Amino acid sequence: MAGLQAYFPITSPTLIFLVVLLIILLAPIIMGKLRIPHIIGMVLAGVLVGKYGLNILVRDDSFELFGRVGLYYIMFLASLEMDIEGIKKNRKRLVIFGLLTFLVPFGLIYASGINLLHASSTASLLLGCIMASNTLVAYPIVSRFGLQRKVSVNLSVGSSMISLLLALVVLAITVSAATGHGGIWSVPVLLLKLMAYCVLMTLLIPRLTRWFLRRYSDAVMQYIFVLCVLFFCAAVSDAIGLEGIFGAFFAGLILNRYIPHLSPLMNRIEFIGNAIFIPYFLIGVGMLINVRLLFQSSNVLAIAITLVIVGTLAKAIAAYFSGVLFKLPLSSAHMMFGLTSAHAAGAIAMVMVGMELADGNGQPTITPDMLNGVVIMILFTCIISSIVTQYASRKIIMRDQDMPAGNTTTGDDERILVPVKYPEYAERLMDLAVMMHNHKLNRELVALNVVYDDEHMKQNLEKGHRLLEKVAAYAAATDVKVVSQVRVAANIANGIKHAFKEFNASEIIIGMHMHKDISTKFWGQFHQSLFNGLSRQIIMARFNQPLNTIRRIVVAVPSRAEFEPGFHRWLERLARVCENLECKTVFYGRPNTLALIRQFMNNRHPMVRTEFNEMSHWNELPQLAAKIASDHLFVVVAARQGTVSYKAALEHLPDELAKYYSGKNLMIIFPDQYGGNKDSMTFAQPQHTEEVSAYTQLSNWVWKIIQRIKF
Repeated sequence: MAGLQAYFPITSPTLIFLVVLLIILLAPIIMGKLRIPHIIGMVLAGVLVGKYGLNILVRDDSFELFGRVGLYYIMFLASLEMDIEGIKKNRKRLVIFGLLTFLVPFGLIYASGINLLHASSTASLLLGCIMASNTLVAYPIVSRFGLQRKVSVNLSVGSSMISLLLALVVLAITVSAATGHGGIWSVPVLLLKLMAYCVLMTLLIPRLTRWFLRRYSDAVMQYIFVLCVLFFCAAVSDAIGLEGIFGAFFAGLILNRYIPHLSPLMNRIEFIGNAIFIPYFLIGVGMLINVRLLFQSSNVLAIAITLVIVGTLAKAIAAYFSGVLFKLPLSSAHMMFGLTSAHAAGAIAMVMVGMELADGNGQPTITPDMLNGVVIMILFTCIISSIVTQYASRKIIMRDQDMPAGNTTTGDDERILVPVKYPEYAERLMDLAVMMHNHKLNRELVALNVVYDDEHMKQNLEKGHRLLEKVAAYAAATDVKVVSQVRVAANIANGIKHAFKEFNASEIIIGMHMHKDISTKFWGQFHQSLFNGLSRQIIMARFNQPLNTIRRIVVAVPSRAEFEPGFHRWLERLARVCENLECKTVFYGRPNTLALIRQFMNNRHPMVRTEFNEMSHWNELPQLAAKIASDHLFVVVAARQGTVSYKAALEHLPDELAKYYSGKNLMIIFPDQYGGNKDSMTFAQPQHTEEVSAYTQLSNWVWKIIQRIKF
């Protein structure tokens, strides 16, 4: 044993990193067998390998660096995954719960510090600030269960920021009063700095983000850009006297709408954070904890017990009282208590401030016993928080399964076919398909590449395989499976239609024709043949920028669209895109159609911001062009000839879109509509329909002759 002790603690950076990786690998396996939350395993592993445990590792600078990054990451992910629309609709609840979860612990801990611990008023105020704030240590549990957008989670995350901000303000006042620096002006100055910070970041970051995401599509560059924004906001926040975790949280709020929840970029952010940074932070917290102090000093034990019992009870009072006040289910109150009851690095930072403050006798305001008591409190509150959060998550999952589903998937035949040809556009089509597809069904997307049967067939087949491999890898980054096929056909439209039937697809998402050198027609060579040859939903899209930079969606709906069998299908797909982009959606149409759309959105997707404007006649379509900015998406719900919602004005749709909406982001939806077997040739409905009728061509020719005669 004496020989082994010579090798410990490990100081080699390589071996330290290896041991940390082994802990990250083995802790979930061991904790899973013991039915203990993985997060507790990380903290306990830190206790075990730290200098107060088996002294296996030295807590070197890597734990300070990665630990700080991990703490920022937790706050950043929490705000990045928040349902902003849900927060706006529940802002009153958020403020009430934020104030309660700060005031109740602050008041009870301050009273306990004076009466039970016999601490000074300054020390009691500092302890009150520590216990009134909290760290979202258990948030990764919520992410694992996919509950990030639940009301209780949003309230917990938002209230954590409110309580932290109030704690920092009280801390600044306490320090100013104790040191005599700043005087009465310290608080107004801090608030002015906070306001200036929020205004500056809100004006600067969104513009910079839109410019960068439009210009650069490289996955690594986008991820590094997000990290730069995160640490820039944290650094500036730290510089003005607020904790860096506030800046990290604020960065997530700003970037929330630019990083869709179902996107490769979001998947990379979550993966790297959960794999390295967050576990490093949790292990580092554990290495600070000296459990032996509980048995060596009765004062440390008394402080730890007081903080754990009173602080946890106060957080529970705030959470469960808010749950009753807001009429939330008991499982939601459990979740609010679980998420807001843990304390971690923020508590360490505040207690270190108290260690540097001297009382009237020149002694530290926060004594070493208080420091150790706070560290022990961190361990127990992290354990309590993790256990309660995991219990609440399971209860919410079971509760939701028992409740009637708002968006039922029973009988849903969804299987989306995505024909791709151009590499520079394929990823945007896959982004749209990922946002539209139902993740509860967990069905794969079908990526298709059709090549002509000509002399370049072999070369194009090779290109098609490479493109589909790239597309499948791109979609896999969002945990969406892709089935791909390259097929040879003499006619592209027929090749797509045959694949549609082979895969039993429900709808098609395809790029609009944009290559004028191939065809000067608006629909291109085969698009019109495609939507005339299939009666199922076809979505044609043209994006001039990444989807996550779209700020608004404007939808033009024809009259009688609600009578088409595919009405709810296209509305559901569009609503999913709106939810992922978190942008406002404006519908234009007839009052009776808009009433049904409003009812559907309120019942199925209440968090989507919507606006409804009457458009009395389809001829008003060109007038909407003035309201469509370059970063808006204009959606036109079209119709096939002979269907209920078809009207003669739709014959001019290609000309109007080409004239008034050139350069705009555009989506054209042909919904599911009643139709017979399109493969059978009939005299009533031929398979091929020209883009412009002979009558239109003749009338145009006559009109040109009349114009010449006038002159």
